[in-house]
Amino acid sequence: MTGRTLSPRLSAEEQPGTAPYDGITPEEARTEASDRFAAVVGSLDAGTMEFPVPGSGRTAVRLAALQTIAEEDLCLARLVEGHVDALAILAELGGPAPRAGQRWGVWAAEPPGTTLEASRSGTGWTLDGVKPYCSGARSCTHALVTARVADGRRLFAVAVDPRSCVPVEGSWQAVGMAGSDTPGVRFDRVPATAVGETEAYVRRPGFQHGGIGVAACWYGGAVAVARTLRRAATRRPDPHADAHLGAVDIQLHAAAAVLRQAAADIDADPTDRTGDARVRSLRVRAFVESVCTEVLTRVGRATGAGPLCHDLRHARNVADLTVYLRQHHGERDLAELGAVLARPQDSR
Repeated sequence: MTGRTLSPRLSAEEQPGTAPYDGITPEEARTEASDRFAAVVGSLDAGTMEFPVPGSGRTAVRLAALQTIAEEDLCLARLVEGHVDALAILAELGGPAPRAGQRWGVWAAEPPGTTLEASRSGTGWTLDGVKPYCSGARSCTHALVTARVADGRRLFAVAVDPRSCVPVEGSWQAVGMAGSDTPGVRFDRVPATAVGETEAYVRRPGFQHGGIGVAACWYGGAVAVARTLRRAATRRPDPHADAHLGAVDIQLHAAAAVLRQAAADIDADPTDRTGDARVRSLRVRAFVESVCTEVLTRVGRATGAGPLCHDLRHARNVADLTVYLRQHHGERDLAELGAVLARPQDSR
C-alpha cells in the first residue's frame, strides 16, 4: 500500500503532508487510490484484513474498519466500501462467488436522464446504455450494476472489460473525491449475469444495512477533518478554537454512539423481522451527515483559510468529505422519514 499500512488512528500530532497521497492532478489521485485499493483487496483475500458481513454479530467491526480507512483516505474508503458491499450482496442474493484478486464495485445510481437497459441474450443477458457515477470505473475488475428490465429494476454482475465498459469522457470533473474515479460508463452489449429477481436489490434487508456503512465512511472523514482543529488548539491558547473543538467533540462522540447502536440493532435483527431497517438507515445517515456538516463548518470557522490554503491533506479531506456527503439525499430522505413517522402506528 505504497509503503504505508492502515492504522486504527492517526495521531493528533501528525504533521501536514504525511498522508497517503499528495498528488495534485485527478489522474495522480486516481492512480494512487487504485493502487491502494488493490492492496486492500489483496489483504482481504489473504485474511489479514476483515469486514464481517452486516448482521453477522460483528457489524461494529465492519463499521470500524470502514471508518479507519476513511480517516486516512476517503477516496480509498469509497472503493473499499463498494467492494465489501458487493461481497455482502452476492452472499445475500446468491450471486456468483467472487474470486481472489477480483475488485468489485456497486454501480446502482439512477439519476434522471440516463438509462441502462438489460435485454435477454440466449440464456443470459446483455447491458446497453450509460450508467452514471461508477466508482472505480478504471480499477474495478467486476461490478454489480442495476439496469432496467421490462418489469422494473434488476441487479446484474458483470466483468468490467475496458473495450465494452468505457468511461464517458468528461463525466467526472470533481476535485473532491477525484481519486474515487466515478465517471459515467457506457455499456455496449456487455454480457451480464442476473443476481436476484426484479427489485430484489433494494428490497433485501442488506440494502438498508449497507447504507449505514457509507455513513461510517462519512464519519471517518469528519474525524480526519477535525484533527486539523485539534492540532491548532494544542499549539496556542484560543478560547474560540477551544469552544469549537468542544462542540466538534460532542458531535463526533454522539455520531460514534449512534453508529455503535445501529450495528447492535442490525446484529439483533439481520433479516429485518421488525421492519425497522429503513427508518434506522434514514435516521443514522441523516444524523451522521448533519454531524459531518457541522464539523466542516466549525473547523473552517475556527482555523480560517490557512489550512485550506497551505495543508494539502486537509484541503483534500475537506473537499472529499464535502462531495461524499452529497451521496445523502438531504430533504428527500428527511421527508421520507417524516412521512413514515406520520403514518398511524399500526400501518407501518
